[in-house]
Amino acid sequence: MQDKQHIRAWVSGKVQGVWYRNSTRQVAERLHILGYAKNLPDGRVEVLAYGDAESVNQLIDWLHEGPEAAIVTEVKTEQVEGETPPLGFEVC
Repeated sequence: MQDKQHIRAWVSGKVQGVWYRNSTRQVAERLHILGYAKNLPDGRVEVLAYGDAESVNQLIDWLHEGPEAAIVTEVKTEQVEGETPPLGFEVC
């Protein structure tokens, strides 16, 4: 059994209005990651990801690039403890 990882990430840059959240969902679903991607009022995107550590790390790598129209300037992550993983991956 692979180790599970549960992280929250905040993505800064030109990440709203460029299909970032939906693209994140597509990548997450391909990697069998549960969680969400949502816009924040300050222009960032917040991503919650729960899955196999290797898959979550692949998603984190992708978050630094994003879809073609995005310009990512920073990705901050933290480990999340004690939360129940969601049932799928949602765009909020």
